[in-house]
Amino acid sequence: MFETAMAGSLPKPAWLAETQKLWPQWKAEGDELRQAKADATLLWIKTQEDAGLDVVGDGEQARQHFVHGFLEQVEGIDFENKVTMGIRNNRYDAQVPQVVAPLRLKGRVHAFEAQLARAHTTKKLKFTLPGPMTIVDTVADRFYGDRVKMAMAFAELLNQEALALQADGVDIVQFDEPAFNVYMKEAADWGVKALERAAQGLTCTTAVHICYGYGIKANTDWKSTLGEQWRQYEDVFPALAKSSIQQVSLECYHSHVPPELMKLLEGKDVMVGVIDVASDEIETPEQVADTIGKALQFVPKHRLIPCTNCGLAPMSRAVAEAKLKALAAGAALARVRYGA
Repeated sequence: MFETAMAGSLPKPAWLAETQKLWPQWKAEGDELRQAKADATLLWIKTQEDAGLDVVGDGEQARQHFVHGFLEQVEGIDFENKVTMGIRNNRYDAQVPQVVAPLRLKGRVHAFEAQLARAHTTKKLKFTLPGPMTIVDTVADRFYGDRVKMAMAFAELLNQEALALQADGVDIVQFDEPAFNVYMKEAADWGVKALERAAQGLTCTTAVHICYGYGIKANTDWKSTLGEQWRQYEDVFPALAKSSIQQVSLECYHSHVPPELMKLLEGKDVMVGVIDVASDEIETPEQVADTIGKALQFVPKHRLIPCTNCGLAPMSRAVAEAKLKALAAGAALARVRYGA
C-alpha cells in the first residue's frame, strides 16, 4: 500500500553537468562522459534506495533533457541547425532541432542506462520516455506538415524502445506528457491515441505523467495566471480512464488542482503528487501523509501511489535527496495512519 515512486528526473551531479539547469552542458566527453553518466545513475539508484523509495529510476542522468535525450537517436532530425521556437503554447522559447526527413530509430536509445540500473537494483524499476504529443511540441516540423501524423510517427519509435526496455527488465514504462495540460482538446482528441500507440503490446506496467512543469520561472509564472482552480486535467482524464494506460499522475501538493478530479480516473492507479518541485522547502512526513489522506477521499488505498509533482532536475542535490526522504517517510506515516 502507498508504493512510493519518483516522477522521473533527478539533479545531475556537478562533475557530470552544469547544475540546476534544464538543458545543462556536459562536463566531459567520449568514454569519460559515458563513465560519468554511469556513476551518476548508480549514485541516484543508491540514494533512492537509501531514502526508502519502493520504485526507483535512473534519474535521467544520461540525458541532457527528457525529450532531446530520446531524439538524439532518431534519424530524420537535424540537431546541427536548431531554431528558436515557443513551446508549451509559447510559454517559453527553446532551441529545438528540426524534423527534416522520415523518422527512424538509429538503434537502441536507452539500453545502456536501463540495463545498468536493472543490474544494480532488486527494486521495481521505472523508466521514463517523452510522450508523442510532448515531443511534437518540442521540435520544429519541416517535413510532416501535420502534428497528428508526426506524433504517430514518433509513437511508433517510442513503442520500439518501450518494448526493448521491457525486455531489459524494466517494470514500469512511463510516458511524460506535460503537453496534455496545455493542449487539452487535442490531448483528448488524438494525444491519448498516440500515447496508446506508443504503449502498444507492452505487458509491463504503463504510466503517463502529466504535470504543470518543472519549477522554473517560466512555469511558475504561467501557473500564476491559471486562477484559483486548475482544471486542465478535467479534459483529458475521461479519455485516459478509457485508455489502456494503467497509471496516471497528477499534481496535488501546493497546486490548485481540485482533488475531486481524481474521481475521473476510476479504475486507474493514481500517482498523486505529494512533493512540491517548485519550492526548496522540504515537506514534513506529516504534510505528505496529510496530502495522501486528502487523496484517499477520491482514490482507493490500493490504487494510490505517492509521487513527486514532477521531476527534480533543476533542484540542488541536497534538496532533492531531502525531498525523496520526505516522500518515503510520509508514505510510511500514512500506512500507520490509514491502515491496511
